[in-house]
Amino acid sequence: MKFMKLGSRPDTFYTTEAVRSVSSEVSSDLLVQVKGSRYLLHKFPLLSKCLRLQRLCSELPESSQHQIVQLPDFPGGVEAFELCAKFCYGITITLSAYNIVAARCAAEYLQMSEDVEKGNLTYKIEVFFNSCILHGWRDSIVTLQTTKAFPLWSEDLGITSRCIEAIASKVLTNPSKVSLSHSHSRRGRDDMSCNGAESQRHRLAVRGWWAEDLADLGIDLYWRTMIAIKSGGKIPSNLVGDALKIYASRWLPNVSRAGNARKQAVSDSDSDSNSEELATKDRLLLESIISLLPAEKGAVSSSFLLKLLKAANILNASSSSRMELAKRVGLQLEDATPNDLLIPHLLQANETLYDVDIVMTIVEQFMLQGQSPPTSPPRSKLGCERRRSRSAENIDIEFQESRRSSSASHSAKLKVAKIIDNYLQEISRDVNLPLVKFVALAEAVPEFARVDHDDLYRAIDIYLKAHPNLNKSERKRLCRILDCKKLSMEACMHAAQNELLPLRVVVQVLFFEQARATMASGKVTELPGNIKALLAAHGLDSSRTPAPLSTTTSIAPDDQWSVSGLKSPSKSKLSTLKMKLAEDDDLDDNDDPQHDRMSRNSIVKAFCAIPARPKKMFSKFWSNSRTTANDKN
Repeated sequence: MKFMKLGSRPDTFYTTEAVRSVSSEVSSDLLVQVKGSRYLLHKFPLLSKCLRLQRLCSELPESSQHQIVQLPDFPGGVEAFELCAKFCYGITITLSAYNIVAARCAAEYLQMSEDVEKGNLTYKIEVFFNSCILHGWRDSIVTLQTTKAFPLWSEDLGITSRCIEAIASKVLTNPSKVSLSHSHSRRGRDDMSCNGAESQRHRLAVRGWWAEDLADLGIDLYWRTMIAIKSGGKIPSNLVGDALKIYASRWLPNVSRAGNARKQAVSDSDSDSNSEELATKDRLLLESIISLLPAEKGAVSSSFLLKLLKAANILNASSSSRMELAKRVGLQLEDATPNDLLIPHLLQANETLYDVDIVMTIVEQFMLQGQSPPTSPPRSKLGCERRRSRSAENIDIEFQESRRSSSASHSAKLKVAKIIDNYLQEISRDVNLPLVKFVALAEAVPEFARVDHDDLYRAIDIYLKAHPNLNKSERKRLCRILDCKKLSMEACMHAAQNELLPLRVVVQVLFFEQARATMASGKVTELPGNIKALLAAHGLDSSRTPAPLSTTTSIAPDDQWSVSGLKSPSKSKLSTLKMKLAEDDDLDDNDDPQHDRMSRNSIVKAFCAIPARPKKMFSKFWSNSRTTANDKN
């Protein structure tokens, strides 16, 4: 780091009885009090260079002893004052990035300008600052950090703005032209391969070498610096996103590991002012990071955005910040994982463990890709008014353009369907999860996006186990989203003996599974025309082989499907089915009684006549169907 030495005399300052003095043959005649400390000095060397001391002494009455000058609001304290006093005496002082801001503010306070004496301290500091400090990368960052102790003085003197401009200009130039920090130089050496060639990791690190060094800044200075860098328009958005990720990982609380501790800290904040202050600081930091996020799709990963969203919920960030994150995640939801979507709530009575509403908003934003935004803003899903920050409003137009320019592909929707079904399996265990939210989220995915319904069936099965008090109408509403034709053989075998499912679902599962079993057994080379027509009406391809069971999700042991010993619906299961059909005579108020009774009678007649062999089962079933049809005609 650069430094500058001024003066040539040795240091003769000493302390006697809590008073600082300077060794001299001339007796002192000036007593200066600086924030509780006293200095016995001489008028001539100080007043010749400090215009402020000249004016203060001229206003004081003449005294045979020491004139007393009080400087209670001196910037930089006793260290900065002693630095200026030694300069006046010609004693050697050393200026560097660590003390140049304090020295500059102190010199400005004492009015040590060129108008008082040529080559005064203010001039020398400015020359060193402009020619050396601003030309060094690490010097600029350290100097910018020290301005935090003197915010008003640094702003008035232009120190803060000049440091930010210097840092931004270095980021926008070739890294090889900049004096890098020691940490980056060490990383560069470590990344060199044995033959002297530059490794791929090092080449990628060079592009964003500045991110880790800037992460040392406080959020206010970091925000202003990043704005200056982004306004240059030369840094790719993905590098800006990487820099924000580095900064967030250093300063934000680790939500994934310490979520419970953070929630406890926030909940106890009413009685602990320190916790409240910490939460407020983290919340402002988070919202500042959100305002810096690039508007381009893919500039930051979905995982990082969802981590920010988790932190926003735990820290109780503004609704506008949470909605901003939800929109951005919606643009690239196919890159997320079910665990990423497990966004915790600040637990209260009768509240869900995870924030399902914000996930619903994310899915809606995903489906809106390629569409023009509505003329009026939609009502917030978070239940409170959207108070958009100024920074959020500034990038809203860019975000809307990004959403219109992108469109979710068919493969992306298939991925999202799988993600949501697996996410439903996780949240289904929550006893406070309302049925309406489960169904709404399941129906938010397009029907064509679900190639199979195995994962959805798992979620429904888990929900039924976690909510045993659901009535028949609610169970029917839950299972209405399930398409039995898209269940694999193993899923059908499990559903056939699942006592939690409504009877109609079990009957439908048995029918379609018997149809597929008949086709796969080879005993029937070709189905009758009327059966083919029925299967086609239900969207079932008569030539399609049963799909294998999806194994993309790991389920807890209690939720595993038990199908041991069950190769196909047995006679005992059909007997049980007959008993359940006989007991299921009550109809829901929301159903059509006449239609439901006619449907139930036809099902009872068909399945009561099911024999052991599939071919006879279909002939018996369709003979009853034809008889009913002829009777109607």
